[in-house]
Amino acid sequence: MVDVEVARADKAGSRLADLGQLTAPLGPRNPGMPLDLAWVRSVRVNRSAVERRAATLVTRRTVKKEWQAAWLLRAVADLDLTTLAGDDTPGNVRRLCAKGRNPLRRDMADSLGMPGLHVAAICVYHNLVAVAVEALNGSAIPVAAVSTGFPAGQISLDDKLREIGASLDAGASEIDIVISRANVLKEDWHALYNEVRSFREACGTAHMKTIIATGELATLRHVGQASLVCMMAGADFIKTSTGKEATNATLPVGEVMVRAIREYQDRTGGEYRVGFKPAGGIRTAKDAIQWLILMKEELGRDWMLSGLFRIGASSLLTDIERQLSHFLTGHYAAEHHFAMP
Repeated sequence: MVDVEVARADKAGSRLADLGQLTAPLGPRNPGMPLDLAWVRSVRVNRSAVERRAATLVTRRTVKKEWQAAWLLRAVADLDLTTLAGDDTPGNVRRLCAKGRNPLRRDMADSLGMPGLHVAAICVYHNLVAVAVEALNGSAIPVAAVSTGFPAGQISLDDKLREIGASLDAGASEIDIVISRANVLKEDWHALYNEVRSFREACGTAHMKTIIATGELATLRHVGQASLVCMMAGADFIKTSTGKEATNATLPVGEVMVRAIREYQDRTGGEYRVGFKPAGGIRTAKDAIQWLILMKEELGRDWMLSGLFRIGASSLLTDIERQLSHFLTGHYAAEHHFAMP
């Protein structure tokens, strides 16, 4: 059995090497550009075509055996391991950080040749940033703070900017902000641009992920328009959801957003590359593979790396561990065999 595990692990390692580096640093900041209303108003989305594309995307490409294991290891390295619950405590956050440092059971990580594997970031409420920073001291894992009145964003602009400042002062190096959805629903693109631009300036050198909250924007056209405006305003990443909406990350929404990223890159002559982060409802290894397929098909290999792609999730990691355990041993272990994040 041990020989079988070693052979399987060696195959996964070779496939991972074929895919390139496991992690990547965050890319250059997106400086944004002046608001182009003509471009925003020209956005059109054929819902049926988008849904058909999303439905067939994962049936046209399959990832099996050692390739699947390699892609799941990549998903771990792309993970923004998150806790955003009302009962979060410093103890919960410290446990999450410990899991982020060692996302796989140690014997599995060693068998797969990944003893130094860690998640891309730890994502917490801004009042728990200092706890996470202390718990991650000495690691290469950054802390991402949700800010600006997360999840609803229904506080004043001054309060939103103060939250960003407090998160930065506590040590956050990435800020996940939420937009005012009313600006999108009213199609007040100037107001949305100015709001996100002010957040961008407040973030300073910290990378800013802009949460579109797609489940509350009514139409896919609004999703595409809001994505463009946020990128014009300087978003370094665009993110699907807070995880608190009735509908969170879905592949059709992702399709619209990543094509907006590609269009933005093309319009800027390839100079500005914006990252993408699906979040909310991503719970299984199969879900993670589907999102990686979307990135590979629509944006290419660079957007499979943590510098341009993140998955916001909490329970996902346990299922990935179970799938990797099955790959190594040929059978599924019970969930209690793995440390919960």
